[in-house]
Amino acid sequence: MTAPQRTVLVVAILASFAAFLDGSAVNVALPAISAELGGGLSSQQWVVDAYLLSLGAFILLAGSLSDAFGRKRVLLTGLIGFGLTSVACAIAPTVETLILMRGLKGVFGALLVPSSLALILDAFSTEKQGRAIGIWTAFTSIASIAGPALGGVLVDALSWRWVFGINVLPIALGVVLAHWLEQDPPRSSAAHVDVVGALLGVAGLGLPVFVLIEQPRFGWESPIIIGALVVGVISLIGFIAWELRTSQPMLPMGIFRARNFSVGNVATFFVYAGLSLGTFALAVFLQQSAGYSATMTGLAMIPSSLVLIGLSAYIGRLSGRVGTRLLMGAGPVIAGGGFALMLAITDEADYLTQVLPAVIVFGLGMAVTVAPLTATILGAVEPAHAGIASATNNAVSRIAGLIAVALAASLGGSVSIDLDSFHRLVASSAIAMLIGGAISGVGIRDTARRAVRPRVRAAAVRTAPEQADPRTADSRR
Repeated sequence: MTAPQRTVLVVAILASFAAFLDGSAVNVALPAISAELGGGLSSQQWVVDAYLLSLGAFILLAGSLSDAFGRKRVLLTGLIGFGLTSVACAIAPTVETLILMRGLKGVFGALLVPSSLALILDAFSTEKQGRAIGIWTAFTSIASIAGPALGGVLVDALSWRWVFGINVLPIALGVVLAHWLEQDPPRSSAAHVDVVGALLGVAGLGLPVFVLIEQPRFGWESPIIIGALVVGVISLIGFIAWELRTSQPMLPMGIFRARNFSVGNVATFFVYAGLSLGTFALAVFLQQSAGYSATMTGLAMIPSSLVLIGLSAYIGRLSGRVGTRLLMGAGPVIAGGGFALMLAITDEADYLTQVLPAVIVFGLGMAVTVAPLTATILGAVEPAHAGIASATNNAVSRIAGLIAVALAASLGGSVSIDLDSFHRLVASSAIAMLIGGAISGVGIRDTARRAVRPRVRAAAVRTAPEQADPRTADSRR
């Protein structure tokens, strides 16, 4: 590995490490944020969803921005913006300010992972891309594991504000090293940024999410709710129509003609809706109702991540032998079984007898699901479309998460998460997982194995860390 390649790899790792660390640490800080800034469950939902909304809406745009303005320039913009908004979150005086900064932070976060991976693919020859992506995956997985535990320690020992400050150091180092990267080539005159598509996408996602979160407070008859819902639906329809007719769409609709790609994304929606809702409910319940500290809550989910990381390579090889359909059908059912076990959790939430078994079963199910799902999505399209396929699936998982968290109050039947509402939420999560498994088992078609280019294999790896880790639903797939 040459010195310039090492620089590219370190910058890519630092950028993604900061994004994953921030995303994985937020849930354990939610009760402390609510206690200091107020707002109850609604504010907790918005702290999560503001980030997911902007991230999901703009991640599809990141590729065209890199083409139009250069990978180095876009990555630097993302790093600086992410760092500044992290500081703004840490010093936010009100919950409204925090939510606004979280939304802006998601915009910059959308630039980091796609740009960093594009730099790796450009810097390394085809035969060396797999190793480089493997190194990147290892370090970003560490960030996903360390985030909740580190966040919990910071909340208990210092303040929730430090949770948003822990990524400033890697971001600052990344900015310094990024200046050593090769200059971007001259801007292509053919490059195009789909601004109209991006704006319609934000409105089409954001307004319905606003309705889902605020409806319990305003009521369905409120002009605010009705107006937001109507404008949101019209915007979403307009987004689809615009993407179908524009010459350079942010989301080429033609890729949905591939059966496995379409079915895989529908399954992704239900699987990651269940994951996001269940882990959100568990993190809040353990602290607000069961009396866990933020540190213990952060540590509670680590066994699931260890199971996932330990089995992912084996499951990836197994899917190559038995096909992805069987594993994609079984994995979500097993993960749903983990959430179903959480129905046995009582007010005390004994960790060894009640929480840990459920967490391990859940992690096993996600380990069986993630690698086959990623392989199915990317194997369904031509290699030239692997990047947009990865970004689309990434966006679907984030959108599923933000909708699921937005529905927390309605599904739980309460504006706080007590034992009864927690049981309703994890039951809903289990059902969503079962639906995802059923869709995969019925809809996915195993095709004859064919040689896959290393670049596509690398692209498959790049979606795994974010989407795989059970605590990074606001940060993965």
